[in-house]
Amino acid sequence: MKKKKRSHDGAAVNGRLVRRPIRRWFPLFILPTFCCFIIGFLWPFIQGIYLSFCDFNTPRDAVWVGFANYAKAFRDAGFVHAFWNTAGFAVVSIILINVTAFIIAYALTQRIFGANLFRTVFFMPNLIGGVVLGYIWSMIFDAILKSYNTYLTSSATYGFWGLVILVAWQQIGYMMIIYIAGFQSVPGDMLEAAKIDGATGFQTLTRVIIPNVMPSITICTFLTLTNSFKMFDQNLALTGGAPSVMMNGAKLNMTELLALNIYSTYNINKSWHGAAQAKAVVFFLLVAVLAIAQLTATRSREVQQ
Repeated sequence: MKKKKRSHDGAAVNGRLVRRPIRRWFPLFILPTFCCFIIGFLWPFIQGIYLSFCDFNTPRDAVWVGFANYAKAFRDAGFVHAFWNTAGFAVVSIILINVTAFIIAYALTQRIFGANLFRTVFFMPNLIGGVVLGYIWSMIFDAILKSYNTYLTSSATYGFWGLVILVAWQQIGYMMIIYIAGFQSVPGDMLEAAKIDGATGFQTLTRVIIPNVMPSITICTFLTLTNSFKMFDQNLALTGGAPSVMMNGAKLNMTELLALNIYSTYNINKSWHGAAQAKAVVFFLLVAVLAIAQLTATRSREVQQ
């Protein structure tokens, strides 16, 4: 039998010729980024974990104290209150932002007039910085509440819902863009098959569109969850944690979230620097665990196309 000559595909040969120098020199190209990652993130992160076990004013004068900082952090009533405050805020924000963004995205993919203009308008609040946004909305809320002889930071309820409205207004447009991308990736033949089978609009939405948009739901839920727990600048500018009340001999800032609580703890005095760092480590672990759990739960519902 005659052996068949192996035909060399030109694209494959060119591909190998391109990949060969890349494989040889890629360490040189990633070295600057890797160095920046170590200097800007990895080393400060490791040092922060070490400092959480120390009493310090600056990293140079750190003195090892073991788990004393963690015990001090968990005994702080303000930290526990900030955790439950943040948890409630996160739940409300995740539901409000994602449901509203999903509805808007669905409406803007129905070929309505001026859809591109509406997308731009809804996305623009995301471009405004958090501190600026907080001060703007504080003036808006105080102007509205002034007619009722009150103000935003006079009530924990006003402050809480003020934060929810602010973050929703800022983030809905961004999540809307992600949902629009998800809607546009739904296979047209599935929608056509559902229409031929006589599926109603609601059935098409729940049984065809939503399962195919699950990757976008995963991303948006992850972003809103982490953003809600990490929110700092808006909280600082809008309410600053006010109002404050005394409870069981401890001062509690009623609208203070976790990130602001860590910042406030560090600024008490140098004896609390270690406790603030311990809170930051606990905060990181909490956000990481919740984010991983959420990603695992939502990815298990994604449809493989």
